[in-house]
Amino acid sequence: VIGHQRGSDAKERTLRNFGMPRPEGYRKALRLMKTAEKFGLPVFTFIDTMGAYPGIGAEERSQSEAIGRNIFEMAQLEVPIVATVIGEGGSGGALAIGVADQVLMLQFAAYSVISPEGCASILWKSSERASDAADALGITAHRLKALGLIDKIVSEPVGGAHRDPKQMASNLKRALSDALRQVSDLKTRELLDRRYERVQAYGRFS
Repeated sequence: VIGHQRGSDAKERTLRNFGMPRPEGYRKALRLMKTAEKFGLPVFTFIDTMGAYPGIGAEERSQSEAIGRNIFEMAQLEVPIVATVIGEGGSGGALAIGVADQVLMLQFAAYSVISPEGCASILWKSSERASDAADALGITAHRLKALGLIDKIVSEPVGGAHRDPKQMASNLKRALSDALRQVSDLKTRELLDRRYERVQAYGRFS
């Protein structure tokens, strides 16, 4: 089990770097995935990040290489992978633990190549048009499900997952079990072929 941890208060968020992983974090995640592969265990990842940490130190330690390496290795991992976006899935920082056979999203989660504010600043030179950018990006679970980029939407309790963690955990448990069941009987070659085709389809227009 691998995931981002953002923290629940100011002190914890600072400790967790606001959920923005450094290269070392991605490399640690990859070591755990390789260990799971060695013992034939499925991998579950939980995504909640605005993106990889963009600091100078992270770039000096090859942040982009760490992200690219994870994507490359996950595409070839010979065990089932189930990824779940539990909050915010931002850019390559999310995709670095998001290459999977089944991708789930919580009902009110968001998943995008860039934040609506960032997109609006680039396209319209104003973050005030973030809502327009969000519509164009299609960051919601229902929109991404319609586009075929995710496989299942996991229902949240009324008011969101944080309102009833116990119920949310129960809903997620069922969804994860179903997702794993759908891919656990596939032969390794078929599993890898399907995963590779999925990655190659990202960004494809028809």
